[in-house]
Amino acid sequence: MTTVAQTQKQAVVIGAGPAGLMAAEMLSEAGMSVTVCDHKPSVGRKFLMAGKSGLNLTKVEPHDTFMNAFTNAKTPLAPIISAFDGDAVQAWATGLGQEVFTGSTGRVFPTVMKASPLLRAWLVRLSQAGVQMNTRWRWTGWDDSKLVFETPEGTKMLQPDVTVLAMGGASWARLGSTGEWAKVLASDTPFTPFAPANAGIAMEWSSHMAAHFGTALKGIALKSGTYRSRGEAMISRHGFEGGGVYTVSRGVREGHPLMLDLLPDQTVEALTAKLDQPRGKMSTANFMRKALKLEPVKIAILQEMARPLPQDSKKLARLLKALPVKHEGLRPMDQAISTAGGVKLDAVDDALMLRQRPGVFVAGEMLDWEAPTGGYLISACLATGRWAGQHAAAWAQKD
Repeated sequence: MTTVAQTQKQAVVIGAGPAGLMAAEMLSEAGMSVTVCDHKPSVGRKFLMAGKSGLNLTKVEPHDTFMNAFTNAKTPLAPIISAFDGDAVQAWATGLGQEVFTGSTGRVFPTVMKASPLLRAWLVRLSQAGVQMNTRWRWTGWDDSKLVFETPEGTKMLQPDVTVLAMGGASWARLGSTGEWAKVLASDTPFTPFAPANAGIAMEWSSHMAAHFGTALKGIALKSGTYRSRGEAMISRHGFEGGGVYTVSRGVREGHPLMLDLLPDQTVEALTAKLDQPRGKMSTANFMRKALKLEPVKIAILQEMARPLPQDSKKLARLLKALPVKHEGLRPMDQAISTAGGVKLDAVDDALMLRQRPGVFVAGEMLDWEAPTGGYLISACLATGRWAGQHAAAWAQKD
């Protein structure tokens, strides 16, 4: 076992996702010697995965609306996100040479619609600032005040003046977010167990649905508890996926029924009137296709959930507007976009320092907050990383 010597004040950041890299940048800007340690062979893996769908960096909308996405965590997160809001995120990206654009729904993306150019530019800037990257360094805890890592060269120890933990939640373990850190912190850190967030809905389809796998269910509305979405859902072999589904997945996780509105722009009364028209010898499915312009995939879902369909027009109209979805719960946590749970927000002070471990700060999805997709997740990871890095530097240099 070797101990790495230190000759000056040092900061160690554990985790090289957006929160960790932002913390490293703040610590470096404050004049500290910064080492980033990550257990994967390369950094920013989940960040790059997010880039496959365009890398939604933030969302342009009123601040209060933006903060409402964080539900019960909005109050403690408000000053942190206010200090690095959507405008600041955009300025940060353009400062790295990445032009951005705002889509029709307010979501902000790099013009190139991928993460790799931004990550490359960021890593170059960090390298030029002297930030050291140690990959394949897996943190296993503390030995007294020293951080202990398992590395390809054996066990290594670091004893920094300040530490920022930014190891993510517990989804997409193959990209680095294993949640294993929870075992290390369990003895003295209040913690909310992990749960899937922004997750797909698991289904056990009948065989007749196979023809619709890969089809988008467009122009729908979903509701579960207080969570609502409008848009579309993708039908897969395993169930429902897509942004509209992820928005209501928290309601499903909390035990509320999932309701599907197949025709959200029409009222029960209007649908009843259309369904009251003479149908002749047409089957119910053919009649709905003709009278309501109902797509085959919507008819298939309706039959899957409610066969045999009621013959009464008003009952059928009500079903079209509020179809109970029979499901098998959420898809596995490791396949969720993000996770709920983590270090409780009252376990850290206003600077995001662990109350039980002075000099140790926490950022990103390690903290117990959740938000929908749409720019909120990356934005909050960047903001909490920035906040933790700045306050960690101030704490280390306070003497």
